[in-house]
Amino acid sequence: MQEIPVSQIRAFKIGHAQDAEHATGCTAILCEQGAWAGVDVRGGSPASRETELLRPVNTVQQIHCVMLSGGSAFGLEAGDGAMQFLWEKGIGFDSGFGNVPIVCGASLFDLELVSNQVRPDKVMGYAACQNAWSGAEPAEGNVGAGTGATVGKFHGPAGMMKTGLGIYAAQVGAVQCAAIVAVNALGDVIDYDTRKILAGLLTEDRAAFADTVQVMYGEIERSRSLWGGNTTIGCVITNAKLDKCQCNKLASIAHNGFAQAIRPVHTTADGDTIFVMASGEVEVGVDALGALMTECMARAINRAALTAAPAYGLKSAQSFL
Repeated sequence: MQEIPVSQIRAFKIGHAQDAEHATGCTAILCEQGAWAGVDVRGGSPASRETELLRPVNTVQQIHCVMLSGGSAFGLEAGDGAMQFLWEKGIGFDSGFGNVPIVCGASLFDLELVSNQVRPDKVMGYAACQNAWSGAEPAEGNVGAGTGATVGKFHGPAGMMKTGLGIYAAQVGAVQCAAIVAVNALGDVIDYDTRKILAGLLTEDRAAFADTVQVMYGEIERSRSLWGGNTTIGCVITNAKLDKCQCNKLASIAHNGFAQAIRPVHTTADGDTIFVMASGEVEVGVDALGALMTECMARAINRAALTAAPAYGLKSAQSFL
């Protein structure tokens, strides 16, 4: 496996737009010729757009954009900006009465960080697509859908840390794969290689990691509602030849990357969602690709923690390096 720049996966373009002052943003992942796609939603509190369309029994076979955004359910409006942008480019499903761009998406909850009055909207979504269209290498960290991302929220905002958006791309033979993920989990981010905590719930003095799972075990006999400001959302892109059934299965497998890099994951207060987009250029062994997607996703989650800078009064993984 060789790490590559994500821009080398030529069929896809990735761009961000954000409002750093208000700690929110969105990330557009475009495939102008259309990508076969699937999705798997594991968390108990999702905010999503057009996921039903991705069921294999439904008519449309390809999509043109996945929009990841902050803003909770309000942030789904960013997808409207992608529709406007793609429609202006003449890109979309041929309905017989004009092209209809197919835009799927998911949103994470970042309303608690600075302001619940400013959320990604149609204008911001359009701007993210404009930035993607250049084909430039996308930034990581406190950008796009990761602008307001945080982790370690079992005790609410008191012990949380700043994370962001991470990207990891790799190639094996002719097969290319990349994961793009905004990490906004209730739990802790775990290093894929060392199994140590990179970011997560802090102790009361904010000087060390508390270890969310151990804290939860200490309260296992106590009934409580979890802090609801969470959700990790991501998309895996590949140049492989896949159909909708395979994309949906691989989206399910890619959640193993969440499980390897976030602890705990898929809680009732997370809306964890993964999309898969495939451009259909290279023959592939589906199970081998599943293993590659899992590793790319786990490493992208790690990068979301490691590339995030301290912000909004919160420490990040960089604070402990």
